[in-house]
Amino acid sequence: MASLRLRWAWSVFLLACAAAFTLHAQTAPSSSTITIRMYDARSGRQLKPDNFLVRLNHQDDLHNETLRIDDEGTGQITVPAGTSFLSVEGTFDNSMEIYINCDTGKEKNDRRRHWYSIQEILNTGVIAPNECFNGRYERPRIAVKPGEFLFYARQRNWRDPSSF
Repeated sequence: MASLRLRWAWSVFLLACAAAFTLHAQTAPSSSTITIRMYDARSGRQLKPDNFLVRLNHQDDLHNETLRIDDEGTGQITVPAGTSFLSVEGTFDNSMEIYINCDTGKEKNDRRRHWYSIQEILNTGVIAPNECFNGRYERPRIAVKPGEFLFYARQRNWRDPSSF
């Protein structure tokens, strides 16, 4: 009889361990999808880039494998588990030219990349600052949702030092 109780207790223990393992496997971090939209720094209208250049975790490698861009220019990218930071640039002119991101608009080095927390993007959404526009008119207010990354950009012009 004691052997039967021991066997039953052992079975219950193994069943509880299996259930805990299954629950842990379901809540383990997995890949996440982020929506990317780019806006014109002056008008506030959404731009349709030829492509987005997506970099992860302070690396120079491009991670556009899972990037999809719709007809309106909204991108969707699936970032792998364990990714902490994201940097995005847009391209135009058949992907031969890169827009200037306006989060670096007032810096001398306009090619410096700013990195944004993926956890913050997923929890609250992020709008990168628009430092390119110092106009007299108020910029349009854009609502951001959790999982969205929105940023402002502008094309290069003749005044930019690196456009020669």
